[in-house]
Amino acid sequence: MTKADIVDKVAAGTGLTKLETEAIIEGFFMTVIESLKEGKGIEIRGFGSYKVKKKNARQARNPKTGEQVFVPEHYMPTFKFSKDFKEIVNLGMKEKENQ
Repeated sequence: MTKADIVDKVAAGTGLTKLETEAIIEGFFMTVIESLKEGKGIEIRGFGSYKVKKKNARQARNPKTGEQVFVPEHYMPTFKFSKDFKEIVNLGMKEKENQ
């Protein structure tokens, strides 16, 4: 599913125009990005939480050449699904298998 598909589904469900819906979804994405950029986490109950984790510098290996490479310290955005989210997806997939 692409962002355009999400816009179409949300617009159909809300009665908003695709332009209005796209602006709302884009606003949500930018809010998440800006919050994480500032080091703030986001928790959406029943959905999941966004956080930024610090990854320490380390030595790694290029799998193609086997050469040792240095990976500097960096920050990685992460997303953790809520328990409810996981359960709903699990049940949906099981129902799909049984059809």
